[in-house]
Amino acid sequence: MAAVGRTAGGRRRDEDGRERAPWPAVRPDRGVVDRFLPAWILAAMGAGIGLDRIFPHLGRQIAAVQLTGGTPLPVFVGLLVMMYPVLAKVRYGRLGSVTRDRRMLVSSLVLNWLVGPAVMFALAWLLLPDLPAYRTGLIVVGLARCIAMVLIWNELACGDREVAAVLVALNALFQVAAFAILGFFYLRVLPGWLGLSTVGLDVSVTTIAEAVAIFLGVPLVAGLATRVIAERRRGAIWYESAFLPRIAPLALGGLLYTIVILFALQGGRITAHPAAVARIALPLLVYFVIMWFGSFAIGRALHLPYAKTATLAFTAAGNNFELAIAVCIGVFGVSSGQALAGAVGPLVEVPVLVGLVYAALWMRRRYPAIALEGDPA
Repeated sequence: MAAVGRTAGGRRRDEDGRERAPWPAVRPDRGVVDRFLPAWILAAMGAGIGLDRIFPHLGRQIAAVQLTGGTPLPVFVGLLVMMYPVLAKVRYGRLGSVTRDRRMLVSSLVLNWLVGPAVMFALAWLLLPDLPAYRTGLIVVGLARCIAMVLIWNELACGDREVAAVLVALNALFQVAAFAILGFFYLRVLPGWLGLSTVGLDVSVTTIAEAVAIFLGVPLVAGLATRVIAERRRGAIWYESAFLPRIAPLALGGLLYTIVILFALQGGRITAHPAAVARIALPLLVYFVIMWFGSFAIGRALHLPYAKTATLAFTAAGNNFELAIAVCIGVFGVSSGQALAGAVGPLVEVPVLVGLVYAALWMRRRYPAIALEGDPA
């Protein structure tokens, strides 16, 4: 395989001397939204909370039309717009080679379904021993592995989108099969073994399957169908060079829209309980840092290329807060402490993972050149 180097202008050059595309990072020359992404996200969070304060009944109106698990239709629309361009970029013909990488698949499954829930369980009990409702909500968040917004963080960090698609699909399958079982284990069995208080979690496999089918299945089918149909009619070159650049801005637009809607839905509860939000935010912050840096270190130890290492880290650190909120509301009620803990999830996850995108890009510049080969351009 050709070795990769850099030119003075920051471009990559192959062994035969041909220049490759510049680093697809969050760079000043990629537009106002990309350049000031953290500011835009904070503005979207503030706008959502502000809208809820100015229009007290807005959240009720947004939630009037709901999908499975009580998820509002506007949230699904935002997620669909956000995920569709990313999934349309996936080269589905390369997924076979991804599934043969057992180091990546096994590492992801262990991090997501053994390490992640255990870390959140430990942090919830250590940092919220006197707040059982918030503690339970955080444990539910830890069980809901990310299948949606992680694709955006991975894309911004120049991760491997084909690997991300496979890992997200695996998370979706395990979510259907294991969520209820793990909920029973971490809320009833393990606390009982440790002499701690126990809680029940009555959630059906059907509910989880419906959420996965909607949040991942619809945009995945749309992205795959778009690539297959467009390449047959116009060719792969047109699809990659003309069509994908046109739809690319939808991803960040959908992200900002989704953040506004989520915070408009939960803004009143967040601002009404600032002390509780701070208590809930601390274990979440520690969780994201442990999972992301730990997973990144494991990727380095396994000698994975940067793109795969970044994907491993983001898929392990992210959580499916849409599902967590829906489960907490459905089981414990919309005004419960568990539901508030779920609502605080995106409040912490969004800015923290944006910061970790920049941390990943900083680490990317220090990766060995051979480990950068094959990064998505």
